[in-house]
Formats: sequence, structure tokens, C-alpha cells
Amino acid sequence: MNSRTCNNNMGLLDNLLGKKNKGGEMKPVLPQDIYAAGVLELKDVIAPSALKITPRELNLGDKIARTFFVISYPRYLGESWFSPLINLDKMFDIAIFVHPVETATVLKQFQKKVAEVQSQIQVREEKGLVRDPKLDTAYQDLEQLRDDLQQAREKLFDVGVYVTIYGSSEEELNQVESEVKSMLDSKLVYLKPALFQQEQGFTSVLPVANDLLNVHSKLNSSPLSSIFPFVSFDLTSDSGILYGINRHNSSLVLFDRYSLENYNSVIFAKSGSGKSYTTKLEVLRSLMFGVEVIVIDPEREYEYLANATGGRYFNISLSSEHHINPFDLPIPLEDESPADVLRSNVINLVGLFRMMLGGLTPEEDSIIDRAITETYAIKDITPESDFANIDPPLLSDFEMVLGGMEGGDVLMQKLTKYTKGSWAGFINRPTNVDINKNFVVFSVRDMEDDLKSVAMYIITHFIWNAVRKNLKRRLLVIDEAWWMMKSEDTASFLYGMAKRGRKYYVGLCTITQDVEDFLRSPYGMPMLTNSSIQFLMKQSPTSVDVVQKTFNLTDEEKYLLLESGVGEGIFFAGLKHVALKVIASYTEDQIITSDPSQILAIKRAKEELKAQEGGM
Repeated sequence: MNSRTCNNNMGLLDNLLGKKNKGGEMKPVLPQDIYAAGVLELKDVIAPSALKITPRELNLGDKIARTFFVISYPRYLGESWFSPLINLDKMFDIAIFVHPVETATVLKQFQKKVAEVQSQIQVREEKGLVRDPKLDTAYQDLEQLRDDLQQAREKLFDVGVYVTIYGSSEEELNQVESEVKSMLDSKLVYLKPALFQQEQGFTSVLPVANDLLNVHSKLNSSPLSSIFPFVSFDLTSDSGILYGINRHNSSLVLFDRYSLENYNSVIFAKSGSGKSYTTKLEVLRSLMFGVEVIVIDPEREYEYLANATGGRYFNISLSSEHHINPFDLPIPLEDESPADVLRSNVINLVGLFRMMLGGLTPEEDSIIDRAITETYAIKDITPESDFANIDPPLLSDFEMVLGGMEGGDVLMQKLTKYTKGSWAGFINRPTNVDINKNFVVFSVRDMEDDLKSVAMYIITHFIWNAVRKNLKRRLLVIDEAWWMMKSEDTASFLYGMAKRGRKYYVGLCTITQDVEDFLRSPYGMPMLTNSSIQFLMKQSPTSVDVVQKTFNLTDEEKYLLLESGVGEGIFFAGLKHVALKVIASYTEDQIITSDPSQILAIKRAKEELKAQEGGM
């Protein structure tokens, strides 16, 4: 018979598991017999409704299964040769059986085999025939392996590798078979179908450790180790948020940044590749887990997200009603002294004025440092003061002190535009910003380009002072971080936050499209090494070589970055990395989208709905 069919019953699964009914024959048990007996076991539930066995395949309900075994290997097996098959995006099962062989028995067989090969070589030499490279190679391999076995450097095993593929139709099954065979053929590893042994083959692949096929190849330890462990590009954990889909095997990439050695991340991508979309998706999902999120937004992309989630949105510009006073002092923590806090703030303010005034000479640096200290002094702020009950000075107070100091006239003139000129409304006001919300966004889109770096420095300094007050899981997102990397003072401050953030449970996420500017900064590489998570998205041809060198990418990974679509790239977490595709639900997409066409469609829908409500 070429085929046979069985109904769903215990006998069917018993047969597949290597069990037989009385008499050695499989006797069908009808479902009503099981019901009458009042016995229903797990195998009755998981067994297919019907089974058809043919010489080349098994029909298991709605699926067709075909089992193969590896028949031949090349002389050398490279590392991870099995990984393309393991990561194939198809449904299949693999079983590997390893049966140790006694070394003493093998050595006796090898002695006889070596003698046979050596004899053939001598016969050819006596007949004057041309040397046979195959015999010479076989002799060398046998001798080498015999030495390794004798010295216990290697062991020998009978290894069976069986693969069962599945398909919904004959055409789909043939297509998967062709793909699997061509993949292994390129490695000089050859498969054969288990003809007239499909039942035994399928049973062998089941997770019950029954090797019924018994098709083995002898492999020593070294080539056997190339099969184990399965090299599967997998990156997931038991907790965290969904970052996307693993493009290698379609598994979910779930990860918790707060489980790593530090909580920082960097995202490198060209414009339009989906970096802001990816970040907003992480922000939205992090908020669901109680993480407080603060964003510095250079393009006003997070406003809708802030409004939709009940957050706060501050537009920082020259004409804005929101102000931050850089002379504010944080309340010292329990392990900090007021003197250290005041000294640290003075140093940060010197860096700020260095940016605002276009650089300082050593003499000017000294004058600025002394003027800041005296500005605090005129407000009776000293290391002994209670910083919780002080009235901090303003920039105009600093200007007044600077004007009364020897050598401060030129500096005061440069500072005038920030106190009385066109830029006066920016920082010469008391702070009126409250970030006591789970989600806060600072937008600097409307700030003059010349002042964006200054604004981002002041905002990050204000945020840093605020988050240090109490420990909470927080995420600070700095979009277009290359603005801050342009200045050494802002880059240094950003690096300091990345290094110290773990102490205060803060994760720093820096996003940039200008990779070269970011890495050109002396703090670029230190920022990378202090970021446990990196996400490389689509890169431009002009910058991809720099990215490849920086992250030690293979040529395949380099081309993957060049050809990635929107929301695709390579996701690094600790020592692991996978090819990732970011996905969002419909509701998430409507909240976080930056696509102008989608935004216009949403606005039209809202206007139409409003018009309909007004007409009712």
C-alpha cells in the first residue's frame, strides 16, 4: 500500500510515539468509543483529526508535513552554518540525535581503514599511476583524527539531523523544500527525503527523543560543535516594552532598558527613516508602565502626543510665556553639601556664558566665575544658605555685577542683547515652568538657530536639577542631539548626564540624523560606550561607512541599513543585536504619526466631526 488513513484516536498517537496495540497492529478507536469509556487524555486533544501517510509526506489535518535527513557533510563545517536554516521565516521542526561511539572500538576500525587506504596508495605507486589526491587526503584525515582520538582531544559520535517542514498545500511544501535545500546545498550539506519512512521521520522529530530513522553520519567533536547551540537572533526578556518585530524570525523584541547596566540609548538615522516615530512609540508604551518621560523637541513633533496623554507642553522661544532662570539652585540631597551644589552650578553657568558670549579667554573665564559668585552673594546666597528659601538672582543682576568689575565692560556689552536687546525675553525672567507631570515636552522649534544650543543647555540643566530631587524611573529624550554636540560645554554636560543618570534612575535617549557631527565631538564615542541600547536605522550612503566602522558591522549589516524601510534597522541591547522592524497598533499610529498626509487626514476628520456636531 502506498498510503493509509487513520481516524483521531489514542491508538494513532500511541503509534506515532512508538507504542503498539495488542497484536502489534494499530486498531482504530472511534471518538464515540473514547466517549463511552469516559476517558479523555491530553494526547486525545492534541492528536490531529485525521492522518494520511504517503511515501513522501504526512497529511496532518490542515497541514502537510515532509521529513528529511542530512545525508552528507563537507570536509570542513564553518561556524554557524546552521543559522540560516534556524532563522528561516517558515514553519519547521528540527531534531538532532547525538550517539557517542566508544573510542576503543573506533580506533580498531580506523587501524583497519588506514591500512586499506595506505595499501591502495602503494598499489598505485607500484603501477606507476598518477597520485590520487582523494586517497592522500583521506589518509591524512584518518591519521589526524586517529591521533586526536588517541590523545582524547576529540570524540566520535553518530549524529542524525532530521528536518520536518510544513505547508498548507503541495505547492507551498515544495517551495519550502526548495528553499531549505538550496540553503544547505550552498554549504555542501545535502538532504534526502525519508521515502517510505515519513511516519518514522515525523515521530523522530517529535520532542519525545525516539530516533526511529537511524540515519547517522559520523562526526567528531569539532564539526559537531558547529551545530550547537542553535544560533538564533533572539532578543527578548520577561519584562519591558515591545520595541518591534525581529526580522530574522518574526519573534517579539521585548526589552526593559532599566534591566541593563545603564539606561541610556542612542538612535542614529537619516531624515524620514522613522526615528521620531520609533521614539514616540517607546514613550507612549513607557508611560503605560509608569515611567516619567521628558522630551526636548526641536521640531514640535511631540505636542499632539503630550496633549493626548495628559502631559504638559512648553514652547520655549524669545516671545514665549515660559521661562527658565539659569541661576536657580537645586535643593541639596542628603548626601550633598550646599557648598558642592553651589560650586557645581557656578561651573555650569560659566559653561553657559562661554556659549552665549562666543567663547572666553582665560582672563574672561576668571572674571565670569568671580562675577557669578558675587551675584549670588548680593542675594545673600552662600554655601550656608537654605536653598529652599532663597530668591535666586536674574541675568540682569549678573550684568550689573559684571559692569562694576574691572575688565568686565566688554563682557557686559556682549551680554546686553540677552538683557535689553532682541534676545531679552529668553532667560532674564524668573522660572515659571512646572514639570510635575508624567509626560513633559519642551519645544525649541521657534527658538532662533543661534540660540538653540543655549536653550537646550538651559533646559537640560533645569531638568537635571529637577529629576535629582526624588528617585523615579524617568526617560529623558533629546531629539536632534547633534545641536548639543556642536558645543564642547553642552556635549560635556550631556556626557555627564549619561554617566550619572543611573544613580538617579534616569535613562538618556539621544537621537540624531547627523552621525558624523555627533561622532566628531570628543564626547561622541564616550556617549556611545555609555549607552547600553543603540538603534541604527536607515543610513545615507555618505555616512554608512562611518557607522559601519564605529559599530563593527559586517558588509551584510551595512547593506541592510542602506536598504531598510521606514521603522527598520539594527537594534543593539548589551552584547546582542537583531534586525528590528517597529510596529504600532492603529490607535498608537493615530497618536504618534508624523506623516503630513496622515496628520491632514486626521485634521479633516476632526473638522468634519465638529461640523456634524454643530449641525445637529
